[in-house]
Amino acid sequence: MDMYRLIAIDLDGTLLDDKKNIPEENLYLMKELFDRGYEIVIATGRRYWEAKTLTEDIDRPVVILANNGNIVRDLKDGKLLIKKYLGMEDFRILIKESKKRGLYPLLLVDDYENGIDVMVEMDNISEFHNIYISRAQDRCKKVEDYLKLNDVNILSVVFAGDRKDLEELYDYINVRYPKIFKSHLMENIHVAETLLEIMNPLGDKWLSLLEYAKEKGIYREQIIAIGDDNNDAEMVKNAGLGIAMKNGSQLVKSVADIITEKDNNESGVAYELKKILKL
Repeated sequence: MDMYRLIAIDLDGTLLDDKKNIPEENLYLMKELFDRGYEIVIATGRRYWEAKTLTEDIDRPVVILANNGNIVRDLKDGKLLIKKYLGMEDFRILIKESKKRGLYPLLLVDDYENGIDVMVEMDNISEFHNIYISRAQDRCKKVEDYLKLNDVNILSVVFAGDRKDLEELYDYINVRYPKIFKSHLMENIHVAETLLEIMNPLGDKWLSLLEYAKEKGIYREQIIAIGDDNNDAEMVKNAGLGIAMKNGSQLVKSVADIITEKDNNESGVAYELKKILKL
């Protein structure tokens, strides 16, 4: 075994091609890495249920770090390893601020055992909400008013829309409430011009990945992290080896040690890892 022990890989724009499938070479490599004893962590902004479905073909009990690190589960038995929820008081502050601006998010929640991952306000459903609801299948709950919710395990609050509107809310939240929320703007997406996600201040792919690695006795230097968008930047920047996809955002490329020669539709992940790990 070489100096690397854990490989963290983002899904969309990274392990998956644009049709949301895992290309054959990537799939074959994932199985080989797992069978050789590497820790494989799928680190995604997607919900656990979605990530689990999209990675079925790997057919190995990998660990899924979902909702940008706010929840980590072992695929072997669905066991919850790490959870980070947004406090209800902080959530109400955020909803009041966004409603003032006419911005209506959807909520990603952890009610997995009861089959609920997504919540939307029934009177504020946009085209983006509808796209998401259709993807959520029957795992979505419609509620009357977010401000009346109590004791919900909120993983993240997601806005989609014009960059200008979302940047304004993002800047306001970061200046006004720097310690209460963690937020990032995503630009490498198809559903809208920009996506803004706001969550627990410790909700971060990198922080949860590091926490998981420590539990396993794995050092930062022994981690390889691969991603394509701004929510991957921290893990790509801080891992022992950070890899940005050729098709990645400028931010993630600027902090990477390596930029892949091939993009996500050409099995860029497998191509680089084979070279690095001498497979």
